[in-house]
Amino acid sequence: MRTYNHPAAEDFTLGRLFHALSDPVRLEIVRRLASVEEATCGDLDGGRPKSSVSHHFRILREAGLVRTRVAGTVHQNSLRRAELDARFPGLMDAILKQIVAEPALHEPA
Repeated sequence: MRTYNHPAAEDFTLGRLFHALSDPVRLEIVRRLASVEEATCGDLDGGRPKSSVSHHFRILREAGLVRTRVAGTVHQNSLRRAELDARFPGLMDAILKQIVAEPALHEPA
């Protein structure tokens, strides 16, 4: 069974977070994860190829935004909201508020 490495909250950096959030696909993944406890990669892929989705989740994991849990053959993803809020108070609120205000992010490409 594959396991994923997740950085400790004290290792989160703004540079990595902003890089991860600089892509509209990753912003949409974060927006959708903010409204659920967990979701599979398939729930969040938006019809994109598996290799592309894997790349986006790797970037999100390495930045500390997402935790991926393997449950059999399914990968369950969750937003690391509590850890992000503890490390950077108010940042995720501001980011999520802005994401919701940008309707172009919600329309399929």
